[in-house]
Parts: sequence; structure tokens; C-alpha cells
Amino acid sequence: MAEEEDFSALALTDRWVHKNWKVRKGAYEEAAAAFEKSTDEYDPAFRPFVQDSGLWKNATADSNVAAQQEGLAALCAFLKFGGREGAVRARQHAVTPIVEKGLSSTRAAIKASSIEALLLFIELDVAAPVIEEILPALSNKQPKVVAASLAALTQIFHNYGCKTVDPKPVLKVLPKAFGHADKNVRAEATNLAVEFYRWLREAMKPMFWNDLKPTQQTDLEAQFEKIKAEGAPKQERLLRSQQAAKERAPVGGAAEGDVDDGDEVDEPAEVDVFDLAEPQDVYSKIPKDFFDNIASSKWKERKEALEALHTVVNVPRIKDADFGELNRALAKCMKDANIAVVTQAAHCIELLAKGLRKSYAKHRSTVMQPIMERMKEKKQTVADALGSALDAVFLTTNLTDCLEDITTFLVNKNPQVKEGTMKFLLTCLRTTRDVPKKEEIQMIVESAKKLLSESSEALRAGGAEILGTIMKIIGDRAMNPHLEGLDDLRKTRIKEFCETAVVKAKEKPKAPPPPVARGPPPGGPKKMVKKAPGGAKKPAAAAPPPPSQYAQQAPALAPQPTSRAALGSKLGMPKPAGLGGLKAPQGRSLPGPGLASPRRPAAAPSPPLEEEEEYSPPPKPAAPRLGLGRGGLAGRSLVKPSAPSQPLPPRSPSPPSGLAHMERAELEELRDANERLLRQLEDARHDRSKLHSEIQELKNQNAGLIEDHTRDVLSIKAKETQLVRARSDAEAAEQTNERLRRELDRLKRALSKAEASGASARSGSPGSPSLGHRMMSPTHNDNDIYRDGDYPPSANRNRGSFASTRSEEKENGDNAPYPRSKLASNIRGGLYTETPGNNGRGSPARGYRQAAADDADHRNDQRNDQRNDNRNEYRNDYRNDGASLGFRDPPDRAGSRPDSRPDSRADSRAGSRRGDAPASAASAGNQESWKRAAEVTSQLKARIEQMKAKQGINNRP
Repeated sequence: MAEEEDFSALALTDRWVHKNWKVRKGAYEEAAAAFEKSTDEYDPAFRPFVQDSGLWKNATADSNVAAQQEGLAALCAFLKFGGREGAVRARQHAVTPIVEKGLSSTRAAIKASSIEALLLFIELDVAAPVIEEILPALSNKQPKVVAASLAALTQIFHNYGCKTVDPKPVLKVLPKAFGHADKNVRAEATNLAVEFYRWLREAMKPMFWNDLKPTQQTDLEAQFEKIKAEGAPKQERLLRSQQAAKERAPVGGAAEGDVDDGDEVDEPAEVDVFDLAEPQDVYSKIPKDFFDNIASSKWKERKEALEALHTVVNVPRIKDADFGELNRALAKCMKDANIAVVTQAAHCIELLAKGLRKSYAKHRSTVMQPIMERMKEKKQTVADALGSALDAVFLTTNLTDCLEDITTFLVNKNPQVKEGTMKFLLTCLRTTRDVPKKEEIQMIVESAKKLLSESSEALRAGGAEILGTIMKIIGDRAMNPHLEGLDDLRKTRIKEFCETAVVKAKEKPKAPPPPVARGPPPGGPKKMVKKAPGGAKKPAAAAPPPPSQYAQQAPALAPQPTSRAALGSKLGMPKPAGLGGLKAPQGRSLPGPGLASPRRPAAAPSPPLEEEEEYSPPPKPAAPRLGLGRGGLAGRSLVKPSAPSQPLPPRSPSPPSGLAHMERAELEELRDANERLLRQLEDARHDRSKLHSEIQELKNQNAGLIEDHTRDVLSIKAKETQLVRARSDAEAAEQTNERLRRELDRLKRALSKAEASGASARSGSPGSPSLGHRMMSPTHNDNDIYRDGDYPPSANRNRGSFASTRSEEKENGDNAPYPRSKLASNIRGGLYTETPGNNGRGSPARGYRQAAADDADHRNDQRNDQRNDNRNEYRNDYRNDGASLGFRDPPDRAGSRPDSRPDSRADSRAGSRRGDAPASAASAGNQESWKRAAEVTSQLKARIEQMKAKQGINNRP
């Protein structure tokens, strides 16, 4: 059969997806060999798999175990020798099959190749996409897949670390793995948690620790104790980007880069919970009645409100929101009289600062000063809470922002405030990573020196500790000027604190400026030519022209024979004989003849000259200038020394005179640079003085603004006081108006009653059923006196208006019976008519039986009239006026009883028996009654208007 020949004739991609597993296996092996033999990532062998990255899905999930093993090996070769583009395209097709089938395989080679492939995917790009593909497998129904995925995650974090691979997504799902029913899954979860502890330490616990069972926590604690004894973990594999950066580093800096990387890895304890936690929205969870309760007059309600807020903000990381009003309320709580409220508010500020970090810096000025002012509290628990709140607030800002408040409260009169501020300053100096500026150091040192003379031992020790911490930061040499004037005992104590201080910010020595490198000119080393005394030049063979600046400066500087003593030691030139007592520089070897200077290439020997210049050393070297370095060019005199009487011959050939021009050119350049630096220094001083003047001007403006603000505050308070008084006056006026309104209503009701009485008198007729049995037509007797029908005795005591209710009469002061004139009483007592309508029952005999009761009633009425004259003056006047017109008393409640119901027929009969009064007299009496009622009504209206005008009711708005 010719199967092998047919298979070999197929293309590689066709054999890759062939139905025969042997053919697929051969294709995998052939591809892996081609990848290993490729020259670079752009080799044609990679092109088919970059263009069609779906081929890797078939290879990694091959149904045949042997073929799958070779397919994973080919994928590892592809990733190892290929580029990033091919890896990114193959990742989305290959990672999921690897997790589902490769990691849980029974073959060790397949497992190893699967893990290696995942590590290579991360190495070529980043870890996040690979982690996202692995996390869904933790919810797989098969426990072996879940356990294998956890083992792969452990290997990933072990090789790359938690700084390269983000651990937060895995930490979120880790509690679910600990609650799995399979023991193998729980064991792999434990291994992963231990690996996390190697990198994160205690920062990992808040993410999932509370979701574990107590037994699991105990087992993990035992594993963690073993990890604590180990050293800090290091990243074992680098990403391709990290490898490229390491290769680009210079040779001398490669080791330093390694050290830096190692230092970064050696700080796992500094990984914070804040970096691992997700921000939570706590602003919406603040109780709605928080601000009402925090302003309550009861301290228990304020404390309960703060406790509820403490529960809400007690999270590792808080999402930023508008917490300005909340912080103002907490700052106001610092002045609370109850220390429990102050302590709880300080705890809330601490949690907010730790949860917001840098976002809380804008609220620092709101809470820092109130906290420092409250440090006067002597109770230790309150002081500790306030100190913790200040430390948390400092982590959100820097020392520069806090220094002004600190120096202000360090001179406070209260010793407790001084001590608390001193401790806060020490914490700031220990935790800050930025070295304070010179001005800030000066302020801190001056404040600390004042503490050294305090009467309290704690304050004196604190001042010495502050100075020792500053010395630890800036160094002994920079601190020595600040310690001048202190006695030896204090200096010794400050140095002791300096030795024990632990700081994070250290003054780094400034690197010296790089020397001006002067390489050889183009075209090879320059050959120098010695000049004759007359200025004639002998051209040197193949001597390149000097640089342009030197060529321009050469004619200006005439060559002068000078001493080469210092130049020989400085520039490496031969030292002439007869140095006149000059010593060679210590630690340096004198160069012999012909040795090149370390700063310049060796000069070629010049041809013989006709006349040789003789150089003789000066009898005494010139003193160097002040401020210049030892042995520098600027410290040497350019004046030609006088030659001795008997010059000594030099032990070595004299250097070419061309070096003098070079040195002078360099000297001029150095002088120019010095002048330029002096000008820059002068400009900087001018700018500094200008800035100082601007600062002073701004301070003056600030003082003016503060005065304006104080004046505005006082004005606002005065206006508020006036407003409160005006409100109280308005309330009093409103009460007065309400009282007058009620009086007016009462008068209106009285007027309406009077008008109703007058109307009833005008419209009434004898025997009219609408008026009731009490409103009978008056009877005319012989004395021309109008009489009403007699009332029963009970009616004398309880008489009321038929137009008003009992409650209205009581309100208007009408409980007392109506006053009656003595004439009416005598008539009612002496003339009793036997009319059926007298008592509403129509019995004439009843009148005779009650004669004695009427006399007693008459006496009671007199006493009642005398008692009610002062209270019912208005009604007495009206009633007397009405009585003079012949009006009857208003009916009382007795008239409303069923047994006193009026009888119209009896009234008509009684009216018919009154024959002594003619109809004309009745008509005239009715007209007079109308007139009198109208007059009384008008008088009442006039009196009401007078009362209104008197009390100002018409002026009400």
C-alpha cells in the first residue's frame, strides 16, 4: 500500500487536521522541528500558523493522547521561537483546550507541556488574558479540572510573582475553592494561598480570610509560620519586555538593575490591602438621618450616629465621592463635650483617610487643626484615637502641606497639645519618603531646639529625637551647622537618637558633575610643534589643524616660557629638573619621558629647532588664589618668572610650547564658565528676593482678607441677631392680631345677633308660629308698659338667645341670665295673666300655684343682676334699650323642651282677649320699635368702628 507516500505528499496544514492520528502526530513533530531550526520569528515556517491560529485548537485538544502530547510540544516550540504576534493570535484558541484537557491529563509530559505553554503565553505578552481564561475552569463540574487549574495558577504566581500578575481576580474566587467538596481541590487551594502569602503576607487576609472555616484558618496559619522563616521571594521568570529592558541596560548598570529588581521583590510586606481591594461605594450607605442625629442635643444620639457611620466606612477601600459635608461634621465633633463622641469621630476620620488615601488630601485642612486642638484631652484613649487619625491623614498628603500646622501647634501653651504634635511630627519624619527642603529643615530644627528647653522631660526627649531623626535623614555633615550652640550632653543624646532612628527618606549624595571630556581631534592624535623665540613656526608632518576655537585664540596669546612644575604633575608631562623645593603630588607616580597625559593623547616628537628655549623654575611658586582648588590651572600665575643666574639643565626634553596655548584656552573657558555661573547665581538671588517680596505681599493680602472675613462674620452675626429679634416681634404681633381677630369675630356675632333681634321685632306679629312661643307680641297695660308673657321660674335662671347656641353664649360670656329691669320684675311678679302661652302648657291654675316661687325668683334675679352688671355692660345696655321698646327676653333652653312647645291657637285666643289695646296703638308701638332698633344698631356699628380704629385692626396687612 502507498499510504505513506500519499500522506507525505499532503501539505503540512492538511496533515495537521487529518483524521488519522498518526498523520497528525507526524505533522506536529515536523512543525516542531521546523520551529527549532528557524532563524528568527519571521521565518516562513511560522507563517501558516500565524495566519490560521485556529490550528492550535486541534493540536492542544487532540483526541489521541500521543498526538496531543506532540501537539503541545509543537505549541511550546512555536511560542519559544516565534514572536508576540503569533502568540497573541494563538492564545484565544489554545488556552481553553489546554486548561480543560491538558492540565488534567494523566500523562506527566502533557501536564508539563501545558503549564509551560501557559507560562510562555504570559512571557510573550501579559498575564491578565491567560488568567481570565483559567478562572472559568474553577467552576467546572469535574474536580480534577478545578484542581489542575489551581495548580497551574500556583505555578504562574510562583514564577512571575504578584507584581507581574494581578492577584485580585484570583483572591476573589479563592474562598469558593476552599468550600469545594473534593479534598484535592481544597489541597490545591491551600497551596495557592500559601503561595500568595509568600508575596503578599498579611495583606491578603482581608480578601478572603473571613470566609474560611476556623479549621482551615488554623491549618493555613501553620503553613504561614513556615513561610515567615524563608527569605523574600524573587521573580524566577521575566517577561520578554523585562528581558529586553535588561538587555538595553548598560554593562555597568545591569547589575544595578538586578539589584533594583531584587529590592522591589524583597518588599512583600509593603503590599497593602488598599492595593488589592476593590473600591466600595459607602457614600450612598450613610444613614439618611445621620446629619440630624449628629446635631442632636443628646450625646447618646450623636454617639449612635457615629457608630453607624463607623460600620459603613470600615472597608479596605472607599470609592471617592463628595465627603466634604461629612468631614465638616466630623471636625465639628472634635469640639464635643463628650469624650466618647470625640473618640468615635476620630475613628471615623481614620477609616475615611485609610480608605480614600490620596483622594482624602483635599479634606486635610478641614480636620487636622480641630484634631490638634483637641489633643489637650488628658485621657490616654482619646489621645491615642486622635494620634491614629492624624497618622492616617498624613499618609494621604506630604510633610510640606502639614508643616505649617505642626509648627503652629508646637508652640501651643498646653503641654498635652505640644506633646501630641511632637509625636505626630516624629511619625511624619519616620514615614515620609521625600527629603525635606532646606527651609523646612530649618523650621523643624528651630522648633525642636525650643523643645530642648522645656520643663517636661518628655518634651525635651522629643526635641532631641526630632533632631536625631533629621540628622539620620540629611547626614551628620549637613546637620553640624544646626547643632552649633548646643552643649555636649545634648549633642550626645541627639546622636544616640540618630543611631536608633528608622527612616524611609535619606539624603542621597549628589553625583559630581561629569568632567569635560576632550577626546582626540578627528584624524588621529594631534602633533604639537615648538615655537622659536622669534615666533617662527616649524610645520610638523601630517599635523591636523587645531580646533576652531583654539585656532581663533592662538594669535591672541603669545607663548611665554613658564614653569612646568605644576603642569608636569597635573597633566602628566615630564617634570623638569631644579624644582626649587616643590614636592610631587602624593599618591601619584611621576610620568617618565614620552608618557602621554591621561587627559590628552601623547604628542608626537617635534623636529629639532634652531634655537631651544630654556625653562628655569621660579625661585618660589606663586600662591594660589583664594577659593580655587589645589593645583588647579586657575591658581597658577601667568607672569613670566625671572630666570636664575645659572639655569640647571632639564633632565628631560622640554614639553612643546603649544600646550601653553591649550592650557590658556582651557583657562579662559573655565573663567567664562565661572563668570556664567556667577551670573546665574546672581540671577537666582534676584529671583529669590523677588519671590520673597511676592510672598510678603501675598501674606499682607492674606491678612487683609482675614480681617475682611472677620468683619463679615461679625456683621453676619449681628444681622442674625436682628433677624431673631424681628422674628420674635413678628410672632408677638401675630399673636396680638389673632387675639384682635377673635375679638372682632365676637363683635361681629354680637352685631349679627342684634340685627337678627331687630329684624325679628320688625317682622313679628301676634300669634306668629315662626317666632316661637317665647317671642310673643308685647301686651299693653294700663300704664302703657309693654309686657312679655310670664316665664316659668326655671327660665329666669337659664335664658338664651334663640339665634345662638349654648357654646357661643358661653364663649361670649353669656352664661349668666339676662339682666332685667326692676320694673319688668315687679310687673311680672304682680301681674300674672292666665294665658295658656305663659308656660307653654295652657294650664291657668299653674300660675296661681307658683306665685310664691315667682317672688323667690324675683329676689334671685335681683342678686344676679347686681352680680352681672360689670361683666355684661354691653348686653345690659342693649337689653335695657330693647326692653324700653317692648322686646321680650330671648328664649332659654326651656322653650325648646317638648312640654313647652308653643300653641298657636292658645296664643291667638290670648290675643283676642286683650281687647284693651286697640290695633292702632300696636301699630304705633311697632314703628317706634323699628326706629329704636335701627338706632341701637347704628350705635353698635359706630362703637365697633371706634374699637377697630383704636386697636389698629384696619391697618393689618
